[in-house]
Amino acid sequence: MFYTCGPNEAMVVSGCGRSPPLMIAGGRVFVLPCIQKIQRISLNTLTLNVKSDKVYTRHGVPISVTGIAQVKIQGQNKEMLATACQMFMGKSEREISEIALETLEGHQRAIIAHLTVEEIYQDRKKFSEQVFKVASSDLVNMGIGVVSYTLKDVHDDQDYLNSLGKARTAQVQKDARIGEAQYKRDSVIKEARAMQEKVSAQYKNEIEMAKAQRDYELKKAAYDKEVNAKKAESEMAYQLQVAKTKQCIEEEKMQVMVVERTQQIMLQEQEIIRKEKELEAKVMKPADAERYRLEKLAEAQRAQLIMEAEAEAESIKMKGEAEAFATEAKGRAEAEQMAKKAEAFKQYKEGAMVDLLLEKLPLMAEAISQPLSHAQKITMVSSGGSEVGAAKLAGEVLDIMTRVPSALEKLTGIDISQVFCSPPLVLCLLDE
Repeated sequence: MFYTCGPNEAMVVSGCGRSPPLMIAGGRVFVLPCIQKIQRISLNTLTLNVKSDKVYTRHGVPISVTGIAQVKIQGQNKEMLATACQMFMGKSEREISEIALETLEGHQRAIIAHLTVEEIYQDRKKFSEQVFKVASSDLVNMGIGVVSYTLKDVHDDQDYLNSLGKARTAQVQKDARIGEAQYKRDSVIKEARAMQEKVSAQYKNEIEMAKAQRDYELKKAAYDKEVNAKKAESEMAYQLQVAKTKQCIEEEKMQVMVVERTQQIMLQEQEIIRKEKELEAKVMKPADAERYRLEKLAEAQRAQLIMEAEAEAESIKMKGEAEAFATEAKGRAEAEQMAKKAEAFKQYKEGAMVDLLLEKLPLMAEAISQPLSHAQKITMVSSGGSEVGAAKLAGEVLDIMTRVPSALEKLTGIDISQVFCSPPLVLCLLDE
């Protein structure tokens, strides 16, 4: 079956097949029951309070010393672990601590006996290092390693340490007072010397400053003279250079203006050429094309007008011939009709004329009354001695008809009473 242990302990397996025994610090192992045995040993750190009471020092002064030590069985070192297992297997941590404590206490007593109280009290680090060194070499043989050792307390029952402290305190206080007095004395001396050196340095500094000021003023005057001369020369040279520069600038400006003018002329010439080409492309060529189109269109229109005029003339000619033929035919027909009517009038004489006149009278009355039919309103005023109303209006129309012969005679010079003697003329007048 399997057994495991933590990092703070070790397992030792012995028995059949385990010679020498197997030691495992923090791990697991397979153990055969009955024929193999497993044991455990603690690897925890043990804290030991090492007390040594009334141990006589090298000068015979009894003192008591207390130290604190940290020890543990080293599980990483196989040899030390084997040694520890041989010596402490089956023992508890308390028993192991007692063994280690007694060993440390013995070494601590031995070291105290070889040192004086002053060496132990004043140099605790040295004492701790000696105990650690001696105890470690001895405990290693037991499989135990000393992790650390520190001196915790040193005291005695004879007030030796107290007296030693008082003497030391008095000595320190005396040294302090002497040192303070010497310091004050040295301070006053140094302060006076410093003041003297300060005043001397101040006077020297002022003298040096005066000399430096004088040298400065002299050199400054010489420098100013030289600078002013150079400055005047520089100003004259500057003005001359300015004039030359202005002249050069003006010449450059003139050259630039000439170049610009030349460029402008070239640009204007190019612009003129461009505009001519543009005019030719946009105006003249389209104008020529439009003129050519208009000429062709005018020629076509002229030809069309000529053809239309010729056609219209031919049409008018044919129409005139037709109208002339129709008029001639109508005239012949009317003449024949008039001749026939004349012959009829000759046969019937007055009866026919009266019949014709009676036939035309309604038409005459209608023509006379035609303007009156378009009137929207007619107002008639009577004096009381004549007719009023429709009879009056009809009488007015008949009165106008009786005046027609006299009006016709005045306009044409023809007496209608004589016209009845010529039937054709009567027919023409009645038709009109």
